[in-house]
Amino acid sequence: MGRAIRFLIILVLLLGLVGGGAFFYAQSVYERPGPLAEAAPFVVPRGGAETIGAALAERGVVEDGRAFLAAAWATRGKGPLRAGEFLFPAHASLAEVLEVLRTARPVQRRLTIPEGLLARQIVALIDKAEGLTGETPPVDEGELLPETYTYQWGDTRAGVVRRATAAMDEALKEAWANRAPDLPLSSAREALVLASIVERETGQAAERPRVASVFLNRIRQGIPLQSDPTVAYAAADGAPLERGLTRADLNREHPFNTYRNKGLTPGPISSPGKEALRAVTRPETTDFLYFVADGTGGHAFARTLDEHNRNVARWREVERARAGTAPSAVGGGR
Repeated sequence: MGRAIRFLIILVLLLGLVGGGAFFYAQSVYERPGPLAEAAPFVVPRGGAETIGAALAERGVVEDGRAFLAAAWATRGKGPLRAGEFLFPAHASLAEVLEVLRTARPVQRRLTIPEGLLARQIVALIDKAEGLTGETPPVDEGELLPETYTYQWGDTRAGVVRRATAAMDEALKEAWANRAPDLPLSSAREALVLASIVERETGQAAERPRVASVFLNRIRQGIPLQSDPTVAYAAADGAPLERGLTRADLNREHPFNTYRNKGLTPGPISSPGKEALRAVTRPETTDFLYFVADGTGGHAFARTLDEHNRNVARWREVERARAGTAPSAVGGGR
C-alpha cells in the first residue's frame, strides 16, 4: 500500500473521528495559497493523481503531493485530471490547481515560420520546437506556408507539417483564383515559383507587386529573369549561401541559374508568404524591366538599360565602402 493511499485512509478516519474540526482544517488546506511564487507553465505527466501530485510537489506548484491526492479524491466528482502543459497562477491553492487540471485550456505554444526560408531551414525550426514529438517528415521547397502556428505540448511535428502544407495549398489556391487577367503564367505552380523568387528579392511588402511586375514583363518579352537569389540557390545547391556571389556563380550552368536560362526556375527557391503570392498574381501594371538596390532597403526601378546602369552606378557609390560586394540587381549593369 503506497504512502499516499495510507495518508488518504488516515485522513478519512480523522474526518470521521473528529468531525467538524477536521472538516474545517481540510477545507483550509484545500483553499489556502500554495507555494508557487509566480505564475508559470508546467508539463503535467500522464498518470494517476498520485503521479501528478508528486510531479507538482517536486516543481513547487503544490506543497504536499499527499494533500493533493486527498483533495483530488475528495473532489473526484468534478472530473478527471488531464495531462499536458498548463499555466498555474501564482500561489495557486489546491482548489485552483485542480480546477486548472480539469478545465483550463492547455498552454498554446507558437512556432513562427518566417517568409523566404529554405525548406531545410524550416525543417530545422520544426526539429528544434520544444514540446513537439516525433520526426519531421520530408519537406519540399515551397511546400509550407510561412506563418505562426499554435500547438500544444505533445503534438507531433508531422501534424504541424500537415497544417502548414494545407495552409500553403489554400493560400495558393486563393491567390490563383483571384489572379489578374493575362498573366504570363500557366499554372498555380508557376505562380508559386515566381512568388518564391520575389520573396527573396525584397523584404518590403509594398515593393513586392512592383518587383513581380519586372519579372512578369521579362517573361512576356522572353528576357532572362537574371535574379541573384536564383543564382545563390544554384551556387549552394539549395542550401543557404554563406558568401557573396561571384562572376563564376553567374556563369555557372545550372537549371536554377536565371542568368543562364530563360523563364522560371524548375521549382521554388524559398517558401513565399501570402503577400508574395498575391504580388505575383495581382502585380502592379508597369513597364519596368530592371531594378537594383537603392541603399535604403528598397530598390530603384528602370525601364531602359541606360537608366538602370545609372541606378547601379548610384548604388555602387552608396556601397563603395563594401569592397567586393556586388549590387543586387535585375538586368545586368554590373
